[in-house]
Amino acid sequence: MRRLALYTLLLALAFAYGAAKDETTAELKARFEGARPEDRAELGIRIAQRQLREADKLYSDGKVDQARTAVEDIVTYSEKARDSAIQTKRHLKNVEIDVRKIAEKLRDIKRTLAFEDQAPVEQAIRGLEDIRTSLLKEMFAKEDKKDKK
Repeated sequence: MRRLALYTLLLALAFAYGAAKDETTAELKARFEGARPEDRAELGIRIAQRQLREADKLYSDGKVDQARTAVEDIVTYSEKARDSAIQTKRHLKNVEIDVRKIAEKLRDIKRTLAFEDQAPVEQAIRGLEDIRTSLLKEMFAKEDKKDKK
């Protein structure tokens, strides 16, 4: 009987994970607005990562204006993830690592673009580096306070 309950629970969790995986970016954005502060850091990064994939695809397809909108969303939701992580004091390291990876991928994308299309991507990269810097300051300020006690 216990095994049946355990298998049922695992099946339900797998189904829930699969359903969550199929959410559209718009659904994730709507969920972000209503999410608890503890969950917003992770959701913000998921949205930024999804928009990164979308921007890469749009640039490849030659849809530069739509790609710029996706790049702006990357920075916006990375900022929201940072703000949530700092506010809740949770996921600081994970958000910093994810933002660094996103910035690296944007650098790769930038190298493939025509010169006139590179400026918005470069601006986004600088914004992401500012986000990383503020996260690092928060993480190490925390350690400094512990050391002084």
